[in-house]
Amino acid sequence: MFKRKKKERKIREPRFKAIRDAYAVTKSVKPWIGSLLIAIFFVVLATGVGIGFLVGHPVYFGFIALPLALLATLFIFSRFALAASFASVEGQLGAAASVLMAIRKGWTTTPAVAVNKNQDMVHRSVGRAGIVLTAEGSVATRQLIQSARKDAERFAPGVPIYEIWIGDGEGQVPLRKLQKQVSKYKKSLSAHQMREVRARLKAVGGMSLPIPKGPMPKNVRVPKR
Repeated sequence: MFKRKKKERKIREPRFKAIRDAYAVTKSVKPWIGSLLIAIFFVVLATGVGIGFLVGHPVYFGFIALPLALLATLFIFSRFALAASFASVEGQLGAAASVLMAIRKGWTTTPAVAVNKNQDMVHRSVGRAGIVLTAEGSVATRQLIQSARKDAERFAPGVPIYEIWIGDGEGQVPLRKLQKQVSKYKKSLSAHQMREVRARLKAVGGMSLPIPKGPMPKNVRVPKR
């Protein structure tokens, strides 16, 4: 019994820490987030109680409105936290790698498999869909991504390779939509094939980068067929 309580406490602690960290990041980007969340909670709660008074059951509707107020507050917080987490790393060296490495399962990312003197870089991710090369930097990344593609084709011939350019221009993917873009690619490899590709590509390693720290969204899962 005591062991179970200790285990539950250990599970809860990382969750609460993640929420605290997410709130701290969000508050640093949007200082008014605390006031907004409090306002949303009480507006939803007051609306429920108000409806209760109209129908003659304020206590009953108050109990119903309480969890709804909590859900509404958490939903709004999650939306702002997601945007703030991207804003906190956008423009930093290795921001795309940080986002890619936050994908919960199914993908392994090697940062900076190709880099130039201007610190433009290409990151390589391997999953059941194949290989994804993500470029961040100037137009010079086209040469980098071609170099990374040649290496991938040499060590993992026949494996699907996808290319992503980070940015807000035409044909580019904004940092905030990177995880969603990666999750769109259909699975084409078995689990065994994926592990084999990862093992082969270890020979083409990346650089050690100061990846931006902080909580990143981990709610993206690769869809199952």
